[in-house]
Amino acid sequence: MIYRFRVILDTEEDIFRDIEIEQQATCEDFHNTITQSFGFDGTEMASFYISDDEWRQGEEIPLFDMSESDLPLRMMNETLLEDVLSEDQTRLIYVYDFLNLWTFFVELAEIAEPQDGVSYPNLMYVHGQIPAEAPPADFSGDEDDFDEDDPFADDDDDYDIEDYEGLDFDENWN
Repeated sequence: MIYRFRVILDTEEDIFRDIEIEQQATCEDFHNTITQSFGFDGTEMASFYISDDEWRQGEEIPLFDMSESDLPLRMMNETLLEDVLSEDQTRLIYVYDFLNLWTFFVELAEIAEPQDGVSYPNLMYVHGQIPAEAPPADFSGDEDDFDEDDPFADDDDDYDIEDYEGLDFDENWN
């Protein structure tokens, strides 16, 4: 089967690529396809992050293991797209070049039969030109989620921050 993706640069302008790739391709194959389709040389660090429907970043699938943790990571060269994506799990966040933070929203649009005479990966459609510099990263979150006067305020909860007895923690909770 073939996965058809739309890969969108996180910027105000519409800049995206529509890409087809085999479902048995690795995440590293997909990384290489994305970098080539946007005109990057592919020499910088990159990671995919599994994302939910709200584009919240989940598990990391890095190009190289730079962590100091003993916990195993799924690496791009060892992870097949079909092991990450499905009809139910359709979104990834892709970050290229951790110094500049080129950030892309990747969405699986369709799973289709391969077409005779087409070689994969296939760049189906190009829209917009990539800017000379990465768009600034915005880590502020939604304004609706932030109250400037009281960052600890929560409209749903009316407890006094100094009233720890009402929070129901065990004595040795940590």
